Amino acid sequence: MGKRQLLMAVVALGILNILTLSFFLSRPDWRAGKETVATVGKEEITRQEWLGEMEARYGEETLRDLVDQKVIEKMAAKYKIKVSDTDVEQELTMYKVLYGPQGQNFDDEQWQKQVKLGLMLEELLTKDAVFSDEELEEYYRQNMSLFEIPAAYRLSQIIVKTEEEAQQTIKELEEGSSFAALAMERSLDEFSANQGGELGFVSEESERVEPQVLAEVRGIKEQSWSRPIKLETGYGIVYLHEKVEGKKYAFSEVKDRVRRQMAVEQMDLPVSARNFWSEAEVSWFYGK
Repeated sequence: MGKRQLLMAVVALGILNILTLSFFLSRPDWRAGKETVATVGKEEITRQEWLGEMEARYGEETLRDLVDQKVIEKMAAKYKIKVSDTDVEQELTMYKVLYGPQGQNFDDEQWQKQVKLGLMLEELLTKDAVFSDEELEEYYRQNMSLFEIPAAYRLSQIIVKTEEEAQQTIKELEEGSSFAALAMERSLDEFSANQGGELGFVSEESERVEPQVLAEVRGIKEQSWSRPIKLETGYGIVYLHEKVEGKKYAFSEVKDRVRRQMAVEQMDLPVSARNFWSEAEVSWFYGK
């Protein structure tokens, strides 16, 4: 995995950490330490015990992510680093296709903020890198696949054993039943069933679904379901939440990204905001 791909993966993981923490801290009763959240026989597990265990497992990592955010913002202001909305949109689309976890809403402001922070960090780390236009264009020509987004589809699925069951499922959907509820109730694919049938984004190049599924979803509209699809394991019904059109970016559209990519690959430093902690005068709960 290249340094830039590593940075993208790290940012995606950081987003999940922040979203998870935000979920718990946003609940109005999260401080109610003596509230019972589970029982085993007569033994109680309190919210305080639960949150304490979460902090022990994930506290340092999550706090580091929060500190990194503040460091990036402070250093970006110091060095007058800015990224365009176009760059953020391009990167967000790439995250959707490559790292889109199941059930996540990529229109959420938190995702957009984290993607923007990732780009700002790249700009900070590579702010002194200079390349000629010839060097940039040559890199682009040799690595064009890095600047292409394959067509992708955010899908949910229900897998049943027979065509009759599939037709019955479609009848219930047409009568107003929830796709997610039906997936959890009857889908044979346990992993996606537990997510309400959600598969996340599946690209044209993916082997996660059978080819006939992709052939079918190409012909349906967003926010609609397919007819029964014959599969190796039975019959499937897929729901198309969203389609991302494939695109090949021209050099002029990604010139700044090419420069960052080249610079990141040549860096001796780790791809991390911790490179700026000293300059930002960070002190934190976990020491050095």
